[in-house]
Amino acid sequence: MKKLQYGILHKKMLKAMAIIPGMMMLSSSVLADTAVNSTDLAVTDSTVKVGILHSLTGTMSISETGSVEAEKLAIEQINAQGGVLGRQIEYIQEDGASDWPTFAEKSKKLLIEDKVATVFGGWTSASRKAMLPIFEQYNGLLYYPTFYEGLEQSKNVFYTGQEATQQIISGIDWVSDTKGAKTFFLLGSDYIWPRTSNKIARKHIEKLGGKVVGEEYYPLGHTQFNSVINKIKLRKPDVIYAIVVGGSNVSFYKQLKAAGIDMTKEKPLVLTISVTEDEILGIGGENMEGAYAAMKYFQSLPNENNTKFVSSFKKKWGEDSVIGDVTQAAYLGPWLWKAAVEKAGSFDVDKVRDASIGLELTTAPEGYVRIHENHHLWSKTRIAVAGDDGQYKVVYETKDLIEPNPFPEGYQ
Repeated sequence: MKKLQYGILHKKMLKAMAIIPGMMMLSSSVLADTAVNSTDLAVTDSTVKVGILHSLTGTMSISETGSVEAEKLAIEQINAQGGVLGRQIEYIQEDGASDWPTFAEKSKKLLIEDKVATVFGGWTSASRKAMLPIFEQYNGLLYYPTFYEGLEQSKNVFYTGQEATQQIISGIDWVSDTKGAKTFFLLGSDYIWPRTSNKIARKHIEKLGGKVVGEEYYPLGHTQFNSVINKIKLRKPDVIYAIVVGGSNVSFYKQLKAAGIDMTKEKPLVLTISVTEDEILGIGGENMEGAYAAMKYFQSLPNENNTKFVSSFKKKWGEDSVIGDVTQAAYLGPWLWKAAVEKAGSFDVDKVRDASIGLELTTAPEGYVRIHENHHLWSKTRIAVAGDDGQYKVVYETKDLIEPNPFPEGYQ
């Protein structure tokens, strides 16, 4: 009887001992997960979830589709290299539908329900302003890709586009110095970015001794510009400074040409900070020929990084696809996030934020970028003229990177 009891006890001890290594492995796995994710994000041993939030429908889809494509390409390339901290990126895509309250609603869903580690999204400043309180309240992380008016800095946002000093002020300096421009007609869509940008533009024009001879705004999706084009023709400005966005650009530039304004003659010269190659695809190159743009990136940039990027983008999205400034800035988001996560050794938002400052990306299609402590990027300003083929030709670029300054003194 004692031998039987001993045998049973011995077998139980062997089974218990067999379980211990598995428990030790589980404990080790839990510890590893805790080290890289202590804030209940959607991170497993093999995957990490992120959000993509842009307008797939509505008037802004003409501008934002490229951003979605660029972010998906970057995620695919990162996954092919082994992912982030050994985890494959899975994205949850939402449609902001060109509607600012929808951007806020979808942001909350991604952060609270889906528990994504970060979000890549937005285009208009109105969409960003709608999302900002959500990201700050729930301590989410947003990579925002669009050039914008500045006058903002948030611990929960990384701005991969340009702010006003890098685009507006620098661009007006160029057209004043190079073309001798003195008079300007300011035109924009009716929301925060165009209005604030033109406020900064007006101050800088007047600072340079120039004059604003007209300033008008129209709702998003507006299609009738003949009245303002007649005003422009009567006032004869040296420069039409255009910040029309989304689908309205198609109507504006077609009507401008139909009214007899030949932009190749530069009388008046058209300088835009909102029309990228993405918009020209809808406008038609023949309707944009001769217009100038002030941005940091153009598809035609002749550097090795960009050659590889353009080739990869077209391979994935088709030979007829084009790449604009915001599309490239959107592509930077996943790569900058990956670099910060791996530097931090964690997906936790606070750790990723701290690890981001000073990060450099030498493989950026625009050439090289570095994250400033104010969460904006050091970058160059480039001026390019549009051809009838739908592409821009760069005619000027700053020698050095411009330090981002979202709160320029005297322009607030």
